Amino acid sequence: MRAQIVAAALALTFGIAGPANAQATKPTAAPAAPTAQQVITHYADLAQAMYTDSYTAAQEMQTAINAFIAAPSEDTQKAARAAWKKARNPYQKTEAFRFGNKIIDEWEGNVNAWPLDEGLIDYVDTKSYGTKSDENPLYTANVIASKSIRIGKKTIDTTTITPALLHQLNSAGGVEANVGSGWHAIEFLLWGQDLHGTERGAGERPWTDYDPKACTNGNCERRAQYLKVAAETLVADLKEMSEAWGPKGAARAALMKKKDKAGLAVIFTGLGSLSYGELAGERMKLGLILHDPEEEQDCFSDNTHNSHYYDEVGIADVYYGRTTRNDGTVFSGPSVADLVRAANPKIADEIDGKMKAAEAALKVIKDSGDSGDMFYDMMLAEGNAKGNKMIQDGVDALVAQAHAIERGVAALKIQIKVEGSKSLDNPSAAKKK
Repeated sequence: MRAQIVAAALALTFGIAGPANAQATKPTAAPAAPTAQQVITHYADLAQAMYTDSYTAAQEMQTAINAFIAAPSEDTQKAARAAWKKARNPYQKTEAFRFGNKIIDEWEGNVNAWPLDEGLIDYVDTKSYGTKSDENPLYTANVIASKSIRIGKKTIDTTTITPALLHQLNSAGGVEANVGSGWHAIEFLLWGQDLHGTERGAGERPWTDYDPKACTNGNCERRAQYLKVAAETLVADLKEMSEAWGPKGAARAALMKKKDKAGLAVIFTGLGSLSYGELAGERMKLGLILHDPEEEQDCFSDNTHNSHYYDEVGIADVYYGRTTRNDGTVFSGPSVADLVRAANPKIADEIDGKMKAAEAALKVIKDSGDSGDMFYDMMLAEGNAKGNKMIQDGVDALVAQAHAIERGVAALKIQIKVEGSKSLDNPSAAKKK
C-alpha cells in the first residue's frame, strides 16, 4: 500500500502522465480478522506439529541413548546427554498447550513430572539425600536394585522393567514426587544427582555405571535396562500426544466440540497459566524465595536456563499461531493475536511489548547459562544479588505478560481461570514441595 500511495503522490507533484480518465488509487483494505473457528482449528494443527517435533526429537535422543548403552564410554555418554538437551527444547515449547486441555493435563505426569525423589529409581548419596522421608515411603525404594517394592498394601514385582511399570511408579502411593518415567527420570539416569548445591557443577554420574565389565555402583545391566525402557516409554508417550492432535485424535475432537468462546478460552488458559502460576510462580519465584537448588527444574543437568526460555518461546508461538519446526521451516496460521488486534489494537500492542520483554528477560538467564558464566542453581543462591535479580526480572516480566494476556481475554469478552501460585499470591505460605 505504501508503494501505491508514493506513486500517486509523484503523479500529482511532478505531473507524471497516467492513463486517460484514470481514477485515484484506492488504499488496500486491511485483511479481515479470522473467525474463532479458524483460530481454534489452526491451534489444533499447531499442537499436532509441535508435539510431532517433540516426538521426532525424542527419537533421536533414544538412538543416542541406545548407542550409549550398547557401548558405554565417556564419549557416548556425552552424546546421549547432548541429545537429551537438544530434544528437551521442542518439548518445552509444547507446555503452552497445558492447563486448558484436560487430555494433556492427565497425560503430562508421565512425561514431565517434577520434582522427583530420585531414590525411588536408583542409588543416592545418603549424606545429602537422607535415608527416609515422613511423606514418602518409597523415598529410597531403589527400583534398579530391587526385585519388588511395596506400594501401600500391594507388593509390586519389579523383576522386569517395562513401560507399564514405569507409569505405575508415577505418583505411587499418592506421592507426586514418585516419578518413574519421563524427561527427568532419564535426566537423572544420565547425569546422576547434582551434589554441588548452589556452587558450580551438574550431576557427575560416571559412564561406568552402565559398563558391565567395569561396573561402578552395582546393577549396571539393570540400570541400562531401566534407561533403555525409560527412553522407549517417553518416545511412545510423545507419539501418543502427537496422534491425539491428528485428524481423528481425541485431543482435537475434545477441543473442536467446544463453542467459539470456550475454545478460545482453552488457548488463553494455557498461555496465562504457564506464564503466571507455573513458570513465574512454581518454577522460578518459589526457588528464589527458598534459595533452594532442589527447586530448579532441570536440576541434574543444569539445563534449567534453556527449559525456562523455551517455555516462553512456546507461549509466543501459540499466541501468534506460528512455530519454527525442527527442520527450520515456519508453520503459521490464524491466531488469537489476530483476534485481539482486531478487537483492541492498543491491548494487542501491549501484549506484543510484554512478550518481547519476557523473552528478553529469560534470554538473559539463558545466555548466562549457555556461556557458563552462571547457571540457574547458582543464580538461586542466597546472597547472589546479580543472580537473584536475573530470576526476579524474569518473574516480573512473566507476571506482566500474564496480566496483559488477561486484558486481551477481556477485550474478546472471554472468561478464563489462570493457575495461581502461593509463591506469587501468598509468598509467606510458600514452602518446599
